[in-house]
Amino acid sequence: MKPFNVFPYDSNFDFMRVRMVSLAIAAIIMFVAIGAMAVKQFNLALDFTGGVGIELRYEKPVDVEAVRGKLATAGYDNAQVQTFGNGRELLVRLQPKDEQGKAGTVASIAQNVSELSSFPDNPALLHSSAEISPQIGKELAENGIYALLFVVLCFLIYISFRFEWKFAVAAIITTLHDVVVVAGWFALSGHEFDLTVLAGLLSVMGYSINDTIVVFDRARENFRGMRATPAEVLNKSVNQTLSRTVITSFVAFLTVLALYIYGGGSLKGMAESQMLGIIIGTLSSIFVACPLLLWLGVTKQDLMPKARDEAALARRP
Repeated sequence: MKPFNVFPYDSNFDFMRVRMVSLAIAAIIMFVAIGAMAVKQFNLALDFTGGVGIELRYEKPVDVEAVRGKLATAGYDNAQVQTFGNGRELLVRLQPKDEQGKAGTVASIAQNVSELSSFPDNPALLHSSAEISPQIGKELAENGIYALLFVVLCFLIYISFRFEWKFAVAAIITTLHDVVVVAGWFALSGHEFDLTVLAGLLSVMGYSINDTIVVFDRARENFRGMRATPAEVLNKSVNQTLSRTVITSFVAFLTVLALYIYGGGSLKGMAESQMLGIIIGTLSSIFVACPLLLWLGVTKQDLMPKARDEAALARRP
């Protein structure tokens, strides 16, 4: 695999030398993201705020983007339109226009949407309509928070068991940094925040923690054969995994970019969160994770393999 290395295996970029600068920049970005979430808040989608759900049927397959465009022109901003079944059925979820207010009943709104979504050669038939309760959105938001806390707790337990508590704290802070920055971007930009974006945030956590663990595991292995300071060991570990990190991130980014371009409007938010998460996660695994370990006062004993892992490490090529 060495011919495919982006950086030489024995490269020696001194990442630890700029650790205080990188930590300061990461902290500033994270606090800006937190400020954006506190001041501007999120542009919550119907998944969280409630609205009206309408099911339409057509005689022929319909262009989803054309329907979404017609609804946006008519004043139904951020309408969620997605196809299901055989491609001739649409599920439309939207909020009433301001002028409709509470006076607009579900039936009248559904009829209006049906008329707007019709085409001369392919009329829309209203199949069903229903109100999406804000209470359901509140429950979804709470469940999303519980999911994030559950993932963080499981990561903390696993890394504490696999390494040492300092590694666990550094990995969790790095992961939370990535998630907060991505979430802050959606608050700052005003892009719609829906369930697919929440799913993207959860995947960002998985990607970030995976890359961090790879670097930490290499650090443990290096300490078996290196007589050096913790800073030198961590610096060497980051350099040795640098090509792997960049190549993996690049391939993952291309995959999500294709999803962003061709996945349609319903998946655009998730793809956007994942693309940003891959970029932030890659940078944090290089410039944040190991510098945090040094800041926490990591020692040689912390980096030594645990006894139960000696045999497994010895069998590695």
